[in-house]
Amino acid sequence: MMSDKPAQFDRNLIVIGGGSAGLVAALIAAAVKANVSLIEKYKMGGDCLHTGCVPSKAFIKSAKLASLIKRAEEFGINVPESNVDFAAVMARVQSIITKIAPHDSVERFTNMGVECLAGTAKITSPSTVAINGNTLTTRNIIIATGARPLVPQLKGIAQINYLTSDNIWHLRTLPERLIVLGGGAIGCELTQAFARLGSKVTQIEMLPRIMMKEDEDIATLITKRLRDEGVDIRTNHKAQEVLLQDNQKQLVCEHNNKTVTIAFDEILIAVGRVANTDGFGLEALGVKLNPNKTLYVNEKLQTSVPSIYACGDVVGPYQFTHTAAHQAWYATINALFGKFKSFKVDYSVIPWTTFTDPEVARVGLNEQEAKEKGIPYEVTSYDIEDLDRAITEGEDYGIVKVLTVPGKDKILGVTIVADHAGELITEYISAMKHNFGMNKILDTIHSYPTLSEANKFAAGVWKKAHAPQGLLSLVQKYHNWMLR
Repeated sequence: MMSDKPAQFDRNLIVIGGGSAGLVAALIAAAVKANVSLIEKYKMGGDCLHTGCVPSKAFIKSAKLASLIKRAEEFGINVPESNVDFAAVMARVQSIITKIAPHDSVERFTNMGVECLAGTAKITSPSTVAINGNTLTTRNIIIATGARPLVPQLKGIAQINYLTSDNIWHLRTLPERLIVLGGGAIGCELTQAFARLGSKVTQIEMLPRIMMKEDEDIATLITKRLRDEGVDIRTNHKAQEVLLQDNQKQLVCEHNNKTVTIAFDEILIAVGRVANTDGFGLEALGVKLNPNKTLYVNEKLQTSVPSIYACGDVVGPYQFTHTAAHQAWYATINALFGKFKSFKVDYSVIPWTTFTDPEVARVGLNEQEAKEKGIPYEVTSYDIEDLDRAITEGEDYGIVKVLTVPGKDKILGVTIVADHAGELITEYISAMKHNFGMNKILDTIHSYPTLSEANKFAAGVWKKAHAPQGLLSLVQKYHNWMLR
């Protein structure tokens, strides 16, 4: 039951959750001199630091090096046969977490003016939060409790110690046979990394292809690369049951109305994430949820209870660290200053990268989204195999694919498949954010030889397709006349 609004408040803001969204929210509040408390029940830094972005990218780097060593002869280097010390790889992952952890530490945030509290929060009213036997009053609350791996109701799964992106970092022995259940970003990244480190990986996807959010031609490039590296990709396979007999583990799938059984040593569940909305008082307050169990918020990131805002993975629709930080600004400013001026969250230019090798980076629309929304577009493509720097690096595989408004240079969206695509996409993010198009990218000097020239060359392809043919015909006649 909700209590009456207090006569006065201890704090301007309480932020629940010390992950990417919560840390940024608390930092912004402190920067504008608000009295803010940040509550975290586990570890500061959240999923991104401990189980997500940081460990996965450190792991992927080791896998990349292993793949380069296997390719050493291609670069004229003879390398004795190398062995992967998987325990050492995982020790390095932990050392990277430890090195980055001070960026998100209690000490750092305390020094910046944030009161950091350890414990489990419970929202007892729109303006009160209970923690460690104490009740704190606050004018506003921000929920930034994140999300967790979704584990499907798969028969027999509970009888084994399955892996998720949360607990896979506890492994110290490389799985000989690994099943990755899921063909999304996390599934593809870890599939490739484990395969490169020596696991025999079978990737299971119930849909017709992996990377279903990307265009089919983009997914095909990554599918080919993964299969070339020895991954057994099984699409149109629906997992039905896990069998455990005499310590032997098997996954039973349905494929084309037939039963397929695949033996494995470890299975990684990577089929999505579910928002953390249970257990801290939202039910009693009647805070509204979306059908996918994320928190419902309006354009100001305000929940159905006006004094409670939310941001990050608990809200969606994009579950990325950078969108969590982006939302945190809106949630915090609206919570603190909404009485005077509020801001609608802007999702118009949201980039993301899947850190396979090559990387897949995207901003704005791709073809399948444009078709679904009925948005007219033109496509310009530039093949990375033509790029000098990519050739010298031995990374000449991929594409720059740009969607523009028909007849104009305005950019609707870009997908890049390339080495360091996550860096290359930034030029297009800037173009879309600040409303300049292909002509200005073409006019910009890019250092030679660099991967970023791919952006300029893509703009050149667009320009050639939109050259003024009438004017060029007149110019040609002028040159012919000058020869007389």
